[in-house]
Amino acid sequence: MTALLVQRDPMISLTRACSALGVSRATMHRRKQPPAVKQPRAKPTSARALSQAQRSEVMAVLHSPEFVDQPPREVYGTLLANDTYLCSVRTMYRLLTNLGESRERRDQRAPVHHAVPRLSATAPDQVWTWDITKLATLTTGVFLNLYVILDLFSRCIVGWMVARRETSALAQQLIVRSIEHAGIGAGQLTLHNDRGAPMTAHTFDAMLTTLGIEASRSRPRVSNDNAFSESGFKTLKYQPDFPGRFHDAEHVRSWMRQFTPWYNEQHRHEGLNGFTPNEVYSGRHVELSVERQATLDAAYARHPERWISRPPLLPKPPTIVTINPAPPLPSAAPPALQNEVVPVESSVVSYTNSHRTNRT
Repeated sequence: MTALLVQRDPMISLTRACSALGVSRATMHRRKQPPAVKQPRAKPTSARALSQAQRSEVMAVLHSPEFVDQPPREVYGTLLANDTYLCSVRTMYRLLTNLGESRERRDQRAPVHHAVPRLSATAPDQVWTWDITKLATLTTGVFLNLYVILDLFSRCIVGWMVARRETSALAQQLIVRSIEHAGIGAGQLTLHNDRGAPMTAHTFDAMLTTLGIEASRSRPRVSNDNAFSESGFKTLKYQPDFPGRFHDAEHVRSWMRQFTPWYNEQHRHEGLNGFTPNEVYSGRHVELSVERQATLDAAYARHPERWISRPPLLPKPPTIVTINPAPPLPSAAPPALQNEVVPVESSVVSYTNSHRTNRT
């Protein structure tokens, strides 16, 4: 742009040329004559600054056996009580800082960087996630605690409990009973939870070690690391018949005995593409997928004009469910193909879990 303005016809004024090119004249002049770089000037020494001899005297006092372990405020007060003034407290701190001798005196724990929990399940009873939610009662300020365990792969409720307190001992009882009911052996299960007090207790960790369960925890102050349990609580509390406030613990248990069978056996879970948690947990979704695909094929045969691009394809439950999936690696495909969406039918994973319901 500058070259065009410099090489313009002399008959064309700079103002008209800049207007035609949409360039400000001030910008043109700045480009032709860039401002000179200003060299930083040395800061002059204040007339009130201590001399080198005075600074040496202050440091000698601070390093003396009497004051070597004392903070500057203590040194300043002691010297002033003995009719001695060397400098201000701030100057003492400044001199110590220049020598690298001023720091936090208390031993501080180094910051801990928690790894992102990344868990994947390709079949039921591989990863369980659990949490505790508060349920309001008719008494203001009094809440009950609902413990719920979800199977990550199928979103099936495999255990729940209602209690007045939120303790590690109660959580251990629920987990032990749920594992015994599911018949899971040592080394087969990973249990994911957040960092609440019941989950971080030493006795809780000892219980997991005894049962051969691998522990997984959310990062501190990261709520979406346990998103599957949080989503389950939202489904629970958004039910039309959810009371909002309960009379007592028995009222909660009575309501949960109705909600759990509905959720496991009738709830068409969006994350499972319309299948119920128990259908995926038991493996019946494999044969049900064939039947429902046949229904779609029959509908396509009757009215093929309703599907423009291709025959209908039944979406199946995901074959792998992941907490915090790893970011995808950079694609080596050409830029023109990176945004292309290719429909791929998900594969089917078979397993032989028995059909179990009404876990309470």
